[in-house]
Amino acid sequence: MDFTGKVAIVTGSGRGIGKAIAMKLAENGATLVINDVGDSAPAEQTVSEIKNLNRQAVAIMADVSSSADVTKMMETAIAAYGKVDILVNNAGITRDQLTMKMTDEEWDKVLAIDLKSVFLCTRAVLRPMLKQRSGRIISMSSVVGIIGNAGQANYAAAKAGIIGFTKTIAKEVASRGITVNAVAPGFIDTPMTQVLPEERKQALMANIPLGYLGTPRDIAETVAFLASEEARYITGQVISVDGGISLGKL
Repeated sequence: MDFTGKVAIVTGSGRGIGKAIAMKLAENGATLVINDVGDSAPAEQTVSEIKNLNRQAVAIMADVSSSADVTKMMETAIAAYGKVDILVNNAGITRDQLTMKMTDEEWDKVLAIDLKSVFLCTRAVLRPMLKQRSGRIISMSSVVGIIGNAGQANYAAAKAGIIGFTKTIAKEVASRGITVNAVAPGFIDTPMTQVLPEERKQALMANIPLGYLGTPRDIAETVAFLASEEARYITGQVISVDGGISLGKL
């Protein structure tokens, strides 16, 4: 997979899965726009590591649930590099709570960061992609958006929404050479899962047919494939990278 000359924006790429995706694309030749919000140190660290690969990269701090921030981010990226070839909608948060105890703020925040951001970033990138008659849009859904999970009604709703959104946009822009797909990770070994008690981790792995947690690199490899020319005939799809957990219990 060769991304030489390609420009990619990866939201939420200061750490975790987003960083792994950005690094994989950079390793294969892409120029990166690293996006994060809040503390800029992780984003700047990712940029530094990409530059050590002799690739170009810039950090743009933006709240991707804000239309104004997303517009500014896109304008800055195009001013810096002239185009955007790949958009990876990765930014996301959780605010887990049983539905009967879930607050309006917990619902609204997750829907804003996890779902509205996908709409805003996709809308912002479509005009330049339509003009160049090419592009790749890949959004992070989740196994939870496919099979549900108790205590995650907000997260599951957002991730399921991404699936419907992906299929719709794929139909809208296919005639212009733009592919739109989603990746649905299962339980991945990140700081979010590393803090779980050991017995909870073991219970999770007992429900995964392959018997272990995935890694951010597993997700990055799939995203890179979908962003590549090799995947030019794939659009409107949801690729589960979950060790088989979405198959249900054995």
